Amino acid sequence: MYLLKIPKSRVGCLIGKKGITKRLIEKNTKSSIRVNKEGEVEINGEGYEGYICEKIVKAIGRGFNPEVALNLMQENYGFEVIDIRDYSGKSKKKFYRIKSRLIGEGGRSRRVIERLTNCNICIFGKTASLIGEFENLSIALKGVEKLLRGSPHGSVYGFLEREIKKVRKENKMRR
Repeated sequence: MYLLKIPKSRVGCLIGKKGITKRLIEKNTKSSIRVNKEGEVEINGEGYEGYICEKIVKAIGRGFNPEVALNLMQENYGFEVIDIRDYSGKSKKKFYRIKSRLIGEGGRSRRVIERLTNCNICIFGKTASLIGEFENLSIALKGVEKLLRGSPHGSVYGFLEREIKKVRKENKMRR
C-alpha cells in the first residue's frame, strides 16, 4: 500500500471525466486507487504494478497529462523530479529567475530540451519533472541541472545534442 498527497488542483485530472482516467490506471496496473478532494491518495497494489501505479499518480500530481504519465508502464521509461529550490536557496527572486530560465521565453527552452532528448518536461509549482526513456532521461536531467546552475542556454543545447548523438551511435553499433 502506498500513501501520497497530490495538489488539490490535480485531483480532477487523476480521476478524469466520469472516473475514466482513474479506472484506466487501476486496470493497467492491477491496483486500486482511493483519492479524496484534499489530494490524499491511497494505492493498493502488489509488487511492481503497485510501484508503477504510485509513479503514474505522482507524475499526474506533478502536472503531467495522464497519457504521458502512462508511458511509465513501459519498463524502459523513468520519472525524475527536481526541486528547483535546491538551486535557488531561500531567495524567491532567484527561484523565479531560475524557473524562468528553465521554461524559457514562451516555453522555448523547455520545448528545445524536450525535442532534443525526446523526454517530456513539466514545470509545476516548485519542481521540474521529467518522463522519458532511461538513456535520454539521464541526458535531459543533466541538461536541466546545467540550466538550473546557470549555464548558458546555447552550451546546454550543444551538450544535449552531443550526448544524444553518442547514444544513437552506440545503439546503432549494438544492432
